[in-house]
Amino acid sequence: MNHAIRIHENGGPEQMQWEEVPLPRPKPGEALVRQHAVGLNYIDVYFRTGLYKAPALPATIGMEAAGVVEAVGEDVSEVAVGDRVAYATGPIGAYAEARTLKADRLVKLPDNISFEQAAAFMLQGMTAQYLLRSTYRVKEGETILVHAAAGGVGLIMCQWAKHLGCTVIGTVSTEAKAELARANGADHVVLAGEDLPAAVKRITGGAMLPVVYDSVGRDTFIPSLDCLAPFGVMVSFGNASGPVPPVDIGILAAKGSLFLTRPTLATYTAKREDLVAAAQDVFDVVGSGAVKIAINQRYPLREAAQAHRDLEARKTTGSTILLP
Repeated sequence: MNHAIRIHENGGPEQMQWEEVPLPRPKPGEALVRQHAVGLNYIDVYFRTGLYKAPALPATIGMEAAGVVEAVGEDVSEVAVGDRVAYATGPIGAYAEARTLKADRLVKLPDNISFEQAAAFMLQGMTAQYLLRSTYRVKEGETILVHAAAGGVGLIMCQWAKHLGCTVIGTVSTEAKAELARANGADHVVLAGEDLPAAVKRITGGAMLPVVYDSVGRDTFIPSLDCLAPFGVMVSFGNASGPVPPVDIGILAAKGSLFLTRPTLATYTAKREDLVAAAQDVFDVVGSGAVKIAINQRYPLREAAQAHRDLEARKTTGSTILLP
């Protein structure tokens, strides 16, 4: 028996239905994973609403999970039956008790990483990894800005950037989230509604920033640009407040010959060697204790709709997992 959360049309959380589905058999190059924990991420909302298009409807959403390999198809060398594994790069389909996917998208879990930890940090941790180590490689002594600093990616980025010797400015929506961000490495916190560029100017003594990491999107795009020093890098990697409207690229020249990028984890981990290296980097910082994963919410997988409501209402902090 196998169950999954499926959507038959795009819309609100009420579109998510707990249904019995066939147990799939792995095709050549695939593995069947019996899932022990599933990660909740804002990208799941985008697929549910239709901002990001699912290949077809009905669809099972979800990008990451951890579990045990139950069967493998032909020509699989990356994993074997009984391996503890995790994944975070899609395709969608994680909101299920069991699923198949390409074996080369799976990474083996070290003994010191639990299923719940892996489901909580694989996508968010590897997102933090490519943002801080590849998209813009932060340097010791730099001051950086992380939006949504009390969210899953934000808390990891604050800790990791602090570990790398950065001064971290975080933005949050409430004072309670400000305390959480500070406890996880944010040196300065700016609340929603404050004049962000003015706060950054004060904190940096007018020097402004080499990079801004923005997962909020529409509401913070222009203020984020105004926080950058000449030649600064604007990293827009999410749309929590809605997609950024069309931009006249001349604004980048006017504000200091700025750079703008819209990266994705899928691109940075498209090659298996890059996927494995990114995952190992995350395993290392979590295993060493330099980055601690806060699993602050747990829901039964069948109650994923309520998890989505809480996520969109900004009631969640840190990481959230769904338990099959």
